[in-house]
Amino acid sequence: MTKPDLSIELTGMGMKNPTILAAGVLGTTGSSLKRVANSGAGAVVTKSIGIEPKPGHPNPTMFKLECGFLNAMGLPNPSYKEFRGELDTAKESGVPVIASVFGAHPDEFSKIIDGLDGADAYELNVSCPHASGYGAVVGTDPLLVEEITRAAKQTANAPVWVKLTPNVTDIVAIGEAAQRGGADAVVAINTVRSMAIDIHSGYPILGNLYGGLSGPAIHPVAVKCVYDLYQALDIPVIGVGGIANYQDAVEMMMAGACAVQIGSAIYDSISVFDDVTMGLSEYLVSHGLVLDDIIGLAHRKVGL
Repeated sequence: MTKPDLSIELTGMGMKNPTILAAGVLGTTGSSLKRVANSGAGAVVTKSIGIEPKPGHPNPTMFKLECGFLNAMGLPNPSYKEFRGELDTAKESGVPVIASVFGAHPDEFSKIIDGLDGADAYELNVSCPHASGYGAVVGTDPLLVEEITRAAKQTANAPVWVKLTPNVTDIVAIGEAAQRGGADAVVAINTVRSMAIDIHSGYPILGNLYGGLSGPAIHPVAVKCVYDLYQALDIPVIGVGGIANYQDAVEMMMAGACAVQIGSAIYDSISVFDDVTMGLSEYLVSHGLVLDDIIGLAHRKVGL
């Protein structure tokens, strides 16, 4: 069997396959990012990095559900000044390293990007659902998203991706704002705002009271968002949300994603990247397809 070519070029970056480590998972140190790269990921995204050190929310910050995970980490990070060395270590992996950054206003994004010069791309986190003053607080305002994206583009010497929140009435309006600001790609989606309560005590389970839902439960939500964004935008869409196997990846690509990010599935096995790419290869061979054939296929089918 001749293996299909899974290598892609995404916003000018060469990748050996279309799987990417999502932000917030094994992305705190350069060594953990290298470990993921060695486990088959085509690229890796760092933990979201801010202007000042943040301890994050009080415990519990993560809770496993039957359908995925609730988390409210609160964007803990050492600050961009302290993360510089970790970024350099991560780049030794040989795969593209994308720096995830967050801030409260455009100037903060620019300052962090300037301080983390050398990343292969920058992912603007305007979508975290549980950090006061950051993330979705700014990412639900199209004008602010456009301003932040434009400021980032003026500073960055590399592509700028914008990670979008699903916790809005119309994600396409936010995606269009990012595109107007000069984004090279959008990433959809971040976690869905959610909550769990302990029925024995009556207390909310997470230390922050509420957090973000990830994992299989949000996959259909992510597929719909990617489908809508692909239809409306002229820039690439990167799909993320509940991808645990090649079937999930194929579905996301048929919705319009040119690459997929994987996060929660690492809980079960870090080999998920190799598993997805192997399954994707076998799927393409068995159907007589190449990778480009499946990207946006659902749109072409609907148009028949």
